[in-house]
Amino acid sequence: MPSIDLQETGLRALNTTLQSVEQKDAAYTITNPMGAHAIACGLTHEINVTIEGHAGFYCAGMNQRANVTVKGHAGVGLAENMMSGTVRVTGNASQSAGATAHGGLLIIEGDASSRCGISMKGIDIVVGGSVGHMSGFMAQAGNLVICGDAGEALGDSIYEAVIYVQGTVESLGADCEEKPMDEEHIKSLTGLLALSGINAKAEAFKRYGSARTLYNFQPDNAGDY
Repeated sequence: MPSIDLQETGLRALNTTLQSVEQKDAAYTITNPMGAHAIACGLTHEINVTIEGHAGFYCAGMNQRANVTVKGHAGVGLAENMMSGTVRVTGNASQSAGATAHGGLLIIEGDASSRCGISMKGIDIVVGGSVGHMSGFMAQAGNLVICGDAGEALGDSIYEAVIYVQGTVESLGADCEEKPMDEEHIKSLTGLLALSGINAKAEAFKRYGSARTLYNFQPDNAGDY
């Protein structure tokens, strides 16, 4: 497994190297990340990257096919605009984790800050801890799984994404409501938890989604826009 010292190699050279690897299942370890921004961005091949330490802003952004693991915490915009592959953080993540992401699986074993999953468009996000306010804001598609608690305005202006919460919800955002937890949802959630390696029971979660009252403008709902 090749090991790359980021402090010696530099960020641009590191990302150029990782982006050029085409050998399937090739594995790289990045040492001394020192919270640098934009580590392992724009990867397009099925490679495995392990970051030994904390990462800064936009780690693993625009990821396609690669499996990226951060053994530490991650800054703002983790896995932003991710398309496929897997990104795992063993610690906590800052704001806007998984923002605008279209696909793949993002696993945050600790807590996530505010706006987790903002405008998500198909990604599956599993948070082992709690999330901050406005998580799932304008979430269009995909699943946001929260094994802890959720802050205020959860799912504000949500479209067709699904939010699962095991703990308590401080408040729901505009047009977000609790929905029945049917067998199909339990089966789907069980699969996501298994893929993520998170030890939790799907039956303990509640499901939230769109009330669909904001899809078309209605004068009676003007105050909610």
